[in-house]
Amino acid sequence: MTDNPTYRGTVYPWHCDHVGHMNVMWYVGKFDEATWNLFRQFGITAAHLRGGYGMAAVQQNITYKRELLAGDTVEVHSRLLEVREKVIRFVHEMRNSETGDVAAVCELTGVHMDRSTRKSCPFPEAVLAAAREALTGTAAPCAGG
Repeated sequence: MTDNPTYRGTVYPWHCDHVGHMNVMWYVGKFDEATWNLFRQFGITAAHLRGGYGMAAVQQNITYKRELLAGDTVEVHSRLLEVREKVIRFVHEMRNSETGDVAAVCELTGVHMDRSTRKSCPFPEAVLAAAREALTGTAAPCAGG
């Protein structure tokens, strides 16, 4: 995982369900915000997306390990697992900022797409190069947020 978090936030009372812990919908939202901070590190930015491109999540697996309660602060740390011409696979680890306990782990696969054709398309070479550098550990770590 990255030393620098890709997301930091707080569990608010309205994030909690009838059992008193953070509801699953909020985990997904926080992981989504971490995803965009991770992508930014490789050049998948708002400007890139405004250029007619998009990212589609094609698989997402979440493992819940510990409860998060109202008032808890959280950090998400992320890392790439794989990058191919049109596909990126990565993992997020959500931790309780106070205790360091891992609350949840989310592994995702995303596909780069051309929004006009609604079909997958290759990442730009600069994005592929930056992602491959991160995979091999030759790039300096970036803060995600």
